[in-house]
Amino acid sequence: MSDRFANMPDGPFAQLNTLLEGVQPGQDPIMMSIGEPQHAFPEFVSDVLRAHEKDYGKYPPIIGTTPFRDAAAGWLARRYNLPPEVLEPDARILPVNGTREALFNLALVACPTEKAGRRPAVLMPNPFYQCYASAAIAAGAEPHYIAATAENGFLPDFEALDSDLLARTAMIYFCSPANPQGTVAPLDYLKRLITLARAHDITLVIDECYADIYDKEEPPGGLQAALELAVPTSGAASGDVFDNIIVFHSLSKRSNLPGLRTGFCAGDKALINRFRAFRNIAAPQTPLPVLAAATACWNDDAHSAENRARYQVKNDIAERIIGNRYGFYRPAGGFFLWLDVGDGVAVAKQLWADAGLKVLPGSYLARDDAALADKNPGARFIRLALVQDEKTVEEALTRLTNVLS
Repeated sequence: MSDRFANMPDGPFAQLNTLLEGVQPGQDPIMMSIGEPQHAFPEFVSDVLRAHEKDYGKYPPIIGTTPFRDAAAGWLARRYNLPPEVLEPDARILPVNGTREALFNLALVACPTEKAGRRPAVLMPNPFYQCYASAAIAAGAEPHYIAATAENGFLPDFEALDSDLLARTAMIYFCSPANPQGTVAPLDYLKRLITLARAHDITLVIDECYADIYDKEEPPGGLQAALELAVPTSGAASGDVFDNIIVFHSLSKRSNLPGLRTGFCAGDKALINRFRAFRNIAAPQTPLPVLAAATACWNDDAHSAENRARYQVKNDIAERIIGNRYGFYRPAGGFFLWLDVGDGVAVAKQLWADAGLKVLPGSYLARDDAALADKNPGARFIRLALVQDEKTVEEALTRLTNVLS
């Protein structure tokens, strides 16, 4: 068998299962470890799937349907206040089977075999989504984990990296709102990141799957930031307003449809075209009934607003119960709490044994960094997913504070 993935990070949930093996939950279990939305998905989705069920008998095109691409472009225009004409849905938007497979497969297209005469590097925040690291390894690149800690506002300082590393960097994976910290990258940060990527001919991949789940203010996006910059005219740039940028969006969180496996990517026209050619050979198509349901979801903002309001209520509950303990702050985006409990592994085991709460140790989402005092930037933390109903979340957080007090 191939040894290519010998250095692939261990899956966090497999590590959690090993940690809790043989430990009986102290109370009826409440699962807060996995970010799987438990809210109801829109009622119209089932109706649309039934109405298009005969289309399961057809091979779907890899580019999806015109109504799907138009709906995705329409949502981008509304959500980020973008001029519709710049989005060119037939050239810039591509459906994907949930964003994870496409985030992985993109590295096979965007990573050259060499850059600056050496093995290419792929940068990502630390903590990170394991898919990013696995994609880098699959593409023959070297993953580099850039610390996202409280000291830098959980926003990795890519600009501080040495020029030698940046010269051989092929891709940067970045997530905003961030998982697990809930940090939202300001527009100025995104513009500086785009400028850095273009200066070093790096593909910037921005994972925006939590874009419609936010607490107070709409998180800005990568395409929005690019439009506020001058169109690149030098270097490897083609003069495309979205040069070097590709963003990913999903209905898993926005519409509570993780099992539908549908999303899209958008941005750099040349990269989308090359990715489309690759996907036409090697990637899964999205079934036509799924595309029809997804089209209806992207065309409807009301259900997303109702969904967001429920998460805001749960942030209220968390703020009331936890207060200023464990480094609590209201996440600006997403639905995770990132709590500083001193020893995430020990506390995760204690919460399961004493309270029946299954939470994820932060160290399982990160890699050791010798430059940090705690070595692993997630070591002190636990991640809690506020995906259950409001009553269950209140019960879970009450148990947590009772145990940790």
